Amino acid sequence: MTTAAGTGSSVGARGTSARTAARTVIALDVGGTSIKGGTLTEGATTLEHTDRWYTRADRGPEAVLETVLACAEELAGRCPDADAAGIVVPGLVDEESGLAVLAGNLGWADVPVQDWLAEHLCLPVAFGHDVRAGGLAEARVGAGRGCADFLFVPVGTGIAAAAFRRGRALTGGHGRAGELGHVVVRPGGERCRCGGRGCLETVASAAAIARRYVRATGWHGITAREVQRRADAGDDVAAGIWTEAIEALADALATAVTLYDPERVVVGGGLARAGEAYLAPLREALAHRLTFQAVPEVTEARLGDRAGCMGAALLAHDLLEREVTGP
Repeated sequence: MTTAAGTGSSVGARGTSARTAARTVIALDVGGTSIKGGTLTEGATTLEHTDRWYTRADRGPEAVLETVLACAEELAGRCPDADAAGIVVPGLVDEESGLAVLAGNLGWADVPVQDWLAEHLCLPVAFGHDVRAGGLAEARVGAGRGCADFLFVPVGTGIAAAAFRRGRALTGGHGRAGELGHVVVRPGGERCRCGGRGCLETVASAAAIARRYVRATGWHGITAREVQRRADAGDDVAAGIWTEAIEALADALATAVTLYDPERVVVGGGLARAGEAYLAPLREALAHRLTFQAVPEVTEARLGDRAGCMGAALLAHDLLEREVTGP
């Protein structure tokens, strides 16, 4: 199925109910580090009952799933009159069948997340991809609002993209569009978790920035933001790693701009919170790489790390709307 904004979702525990004035849904955004949750009342633009739990993926895939179900149950306890739930996950997803096909950060392979959550909560469940859902949220209530063609690029532990064309997310022929982090920007470079070498994620993700600094200096417990602060303070090693990350992202974005011709690039994730220290050099590096292409606006996402959770909530409301109006 396809939502009004083109982000696919599936329906679990199907049923119909009379339309009410203010329906409320539960939303979960499952990530490799944390699970973000909240509720959203119809017509609202701000999540309520927000919370965050550690994923602790090192415990294994079954333990992660149990944690997700427990988090959903906790939210349901805070919102006992919820009408539906939405959940979004990373990696490769089959939005038609509700499967997490492959989520390496969670250890999941062919996990029927939607069906299990629907059975656990006894609610209809919308299921989607975390980045496309985040882009959907930015399109409707965030930095993509009023822009028909834009690219949503969250840069955090990993890197991905969601391309929106005339308000619809492009999913690709196999539902795998948007893996910007696995565009090769440094051929023959560091081995990536996907099996390739020199992927964007090995240079420009928050995890890569921190890892490369630790490797170069021997310092431990350093985050990407700390690398940026050290670069600003005159640390040459940090400055080199920070600059290389921005240059690599500009390389990948130049390819994306050539292919998709977006009006705007909305950068989200943890690194975007560095603000102009990150965005200004990125704009310059991207513009330097473009010749005949129109240079898109590069701006910070407005919803921060709540974009995926908001997107999950919007998918759930779309599901409820379809139950009333039909597909």
